Amino acid sequence: MIPRARHLVAAALSALLVLPAFGGSASADGWVYSVTLAKTAADVQRVAAYWKPERLKQADSYSPATPGSQSAPAPTSAAGASAGPSGQAASAKKSRTTVTVPAALPQQATAARTMGKVFFRFGAKEYWCSASAVAAKNRSVVATAGHCAYDSRQAKAAEYWIFVPNPGPNGETPDGIYVGAAITMHEHWPGKGDYDYDYAFVTVHRGFTWTTKSGRLAMQDTGRLQDKVGGQGLALSKGVGNRITAFGYPAGPQPDGSRPFNGRTLQSCTGGTRWTVAPSLDLQYGVQLQPCNFSAGASGGAWLIGYQAAKGVGSLNGVNSLTWNRDAKGAYDAVSSPNFTAATGEVYKRAASLTTPANVT
Repeated sequence: MIPRARHLVAAALSALLVLPAFGGSASADGWVYSVTLAKTAADVQRVAAYWKPERLKQADSYSPATPGSQSAPAPTSAAGASAGPSGQAASAKKSRTTVTVPAALPQQATAARTMGKVFFRFGAKEYWCSASAVAAKNRSVVATAGHCAYDSRQAKAAEYWIFVPNPGPNGETPDGIYVGAAITMHEHWPGKGDYDYDYAFVTVHRGFTWTTKSGRLAMQDTGRLQDKVGGQGLALSKGVGNRITAFGYPAGPQPDGSRPFNGRTLQSCTGGTRWTVAPSLDLQYGVQLQPCNFSAGASGGAWLIGYQAAKGVGSLNGVNSLTWNRDAKGAYDAVSSPNFTAATGEVYKRAASLTTPANVT
């Protein structure tokens, strides 16, 4: 019997909250599910009007959503295994094509700047998560956690969803603001809230920054996301036993109530991976990274294999989904991601194929 002090506890890094109705449209294709957020230039301008500089200056006062639930104590398997669980292997066989995505650098820089925050509204309150830009043929894809874009309990998408790469501490948006055009997910996230599929690829519109013209605020085009900041590659079906560097903007409290992070500075963890489960969250094939003391706010941050610090790129192999207090002490000591398989590649391909208007300003 495992001593109680050694029980493992997992918590959602960002809560699934009750959302209001949202005027989007949804379509399903096999097990790939997309929800439209902002379709036209007028839609983008409406979202932009919500996120004017004065509101963005308050961004650090918005709370990362509080963990909504904890898993029942659950054991993890030994680290170092190389083959995936049989259920995930079966799922991967549904896809006949292999997705290979190399990282991309910005058009006018020698290093990528892909990490950032997503801001959105649930009900009458603003929240944020972490995210990253991913290389794609439409040059306009952001990867984050599923629960940072869609509430499966209420079958509702977040409102006023934007991605801000490299946000400043006072609402600065040096690399632009990118309004979400559509959320693409595996159907098991919106359908069941299954944390094995707690990831989303969000196609975004061309970016803009706020400028002043004739004494009035105006949107100034910054181009496509990947052209501006670059994009991470994508690595699928890698199993565990890998060396991962995870990124995020943690800000929530640790189990003992301390707050070592303020959410304003990008943080990272590096370590090895192992399988893990959290039955109460339907997580059967999770990939856990230890050590890592991320807390709420890090949800959706990138997991990279082969990270090259000088170029700022690697291959996306997961996103922060759950945080763990494995030793039941005062601080979180691990974080986990869904297992990225060929099924993840099909979701990504759908997001990478969507088109957006050529001009939104």
